[in-house]
Amino acid sequence: MKQSIYLGTYTKRESKGVYRITLDTEKKELQDLSLVAEVGSPTYLTFDKSGSILYSVVKVDGEHGGIVSFEKSANGNFNEVDRVIHEGSSPCYVGYDDDRNLLYTANYHKGQVDVYSSDEKGHLSHLDTVKHSGQSTNENQDKPHTHYSDLTPDKKYVIACDLGTDEVYTYKVDSEGKLVEVSRIKVDAGTGPRHITFHPNLSVAYVFGELSSDVIAFHYDSDTGALSPFQTISTIPESHTSFNGGAAIRVTKDGKFLYASNRGHDSLAIYSIDQKTGVLELMEWVSTEGEIPRDFNFDQTENFIIVGHQESDNLTLFERDVVTGKIILLQKDVYAPEAICVAILPE
Repeated sequence: MKQSIYLGTYTKRESKGVYRITLDTEKKELQDLSLVAEVGSPTYLTFDKSGSILYSVVKVDGEHGGIVSFEKSANGNFNEVDRVIHEGSSPCYVGYDDDRNLLYTANYHKGQVDVYSSDEKGHLSHLDTVKHSGQSTNENQDKPHTHYSDLTPDKKYVIACDLGTDEVYTYKVDSEGKLVEVSRIKVDAGTGPRHITFHPNLSVAYVFGELSSDVIAFHYDSDTGALSPFQTISTIPESHTSFNGGAAIRVTKDGKFLYASNRGHDSLAIYSIDQKTGVLELMEWVSTEGEIPRDFNFDQTENFIIVGHQESDNLTLFERDVVTGKIILLQKDVYAPEAICVAILPE
C-alpha cells in the first residue's frame, strides 16, 4: 500500500511550500518527494474530512500572515482557493471543525485564537478573535503565546494552550462561531503548554510543556470542559542538562501508547498508558536521527512513524510494533527541507 504524507515547512532556506512524500508500506520506505503547493511558510496543515481541501498557515512577509485554502487537483497537486491575511505575524496552528465548517488558529506572537468559516470549496471568512493576557516566569513568557487551538474529541469545546501564560483555556463555540470561555487552568510556572492530545477511550488529556519538557496528564470533564491534573512526567533523562524544547505529542488510536518529540535531546520519548487510569510510564527514548524534530505522525495504519526535522532537512521513518509500542529505525536520510509539520489525510 502507498500512502501520501504531507509536510508543512518554513520557507527560510530551500523549501518552497507544502510537500508530499509517499510511504510505501510494502517496501517500508519513503519515496518521491514533490512540491504540491507553493506558499510562504506553511508551518501547520490540516484537511477537511474528504481530504480534498487543504488548509494551511501562511506567511506573506514579515508583517502579514493568515490562513490559506487549497483544492486538490486531478494531478494530486493543490491549487489555491482563498486566503485571509492580517497585519502581524502568521498563526502557528490551524485545526478544522468538520461539523461546523470552522477553522481555529493559534497565533504565538499575537497571543490569540481566531475563528474562520469555510464553505465546501474552501472560501474563507474571519469570524472571531479572542486575545489572551498575562505572563509567567520564563524569559519566553513575557506575554501570551498561544500555541494550539483545536476541538476536543467530543467536539463540544475548543481547547487552547498558551505557552506564555502557563494556561490552558476551554471555549464553547456559539451559533455565530464566537468563542465563549467556560474553563481555564493554570499549570506550574515555567511549563509552557504547547500542544494537547486526548486519550481515545478515557476522559484523560495530555499537555506537553515545551519549556519544562514535561507531559502533564489531566482528567477531562466533558460536562464543564474543565481539566484537573493528576500526573507530571519528564520527557528527557536527568543526564540531559543542555537545551531541550518539547514539541509534538500523540496518542495511538488504541490508547495504549503516547509518543512525544524532544528538540535538543532530539528524541522520541515513548510511554505506555495504563488503560484504567491513564497514568503514563516511560518505556524508552529513541534518537530521531536528525536535528530539531518539530513534528511527527503515525501513518494511517499506525505501523509506521514519520519524523520531520526543522534544522537537518531530513525525515526519519520508523516501524512501530503495535503490541509493544517500540520502534525500529528504517530510514534516516530522506531529504525534506525545513519540515516542521507532518500531516496525514483523514481516513
